[in-house]
Amino acid sequence: MANADDDERRSAVVLLSGGLDSATVLAMARAEGLTCHTLSVDYGQRHRGELGSAERVAASLGAASHRVVRTDLRATGGSALTDELAVPKGRSEAEIGGGIPVTYVPARNLVFLSIGVGLAEAVGARELHVGVNAVDYSGYPDCRPEFIAAFQHAADLATKTGVEGRGVIVRTPIIAMTKAQIIREGVRLGVDYSLTTSCYDPDEHGRACGGCDSCVLRRRGFEAAGVPDPTEYA
Repeated sequence: MANADDDERRSAVVLLSGGLDSATVLAMARAEGLTCHTLSVDYGQRHRGELGSAERVAASLGAASHRVVRTDLRATGGSALTDELAVPKGRSEAEIGGGIPVTYVPARNLVFLSIGVGLAEAVGARELHVGVNAVDYSGYPDCRPEFIAAFQHAADLATKTGVEGRGVIVRTPIIAMTKAQIIREGVRLGVDYSLTTSCYDPDEHGRACGGCDSCVLRRRGFEAAGVPDPTEYA
């Protein structure tokens, strides 16, 4: 008979943005047989339509629960996603991969991972799955393996479960995968990418702009994977 410890080891919190990366991470966790509690953050982002996508993805992939935590990062600003700054469009691959863009939200993943670890402790999950990627990324410092390792150490020191030697394990299953590899894995696992959204600056109908860094990386990923792109572009 399974005990509480077994249940804890077989459950995870998955940070779910509504984009294709986190959707694939959820599918990978479900394929491992994990009971998944999904978590989205409404932080005042200009592309709030992703929250609806996250809810649909969670339902489609059989999440045990889905939560939305609200924290207003517009109060700090400093990003085109939370402030009155223009979202860059039409940047080249070299430009996307070089430097930290204005779409970087100060300390966003530091905040998100902290909330995720807190939820994992609260629901008795042993793992936190996060869709950060260090290959096809847009220069965000909080997507690097070094950051994840440092956060893991901090979480082990700062939490009850960590102090007791059974801390929440932060897992980043797609961190070394290309966008094409991520998409192919998601297709293999049955992810419906038409439910996902990646655009930083969608129009009033929710259609993707096609020109922001996130749209460019998404489109190139589908092309490289040889998979039809289901995205509706303006």
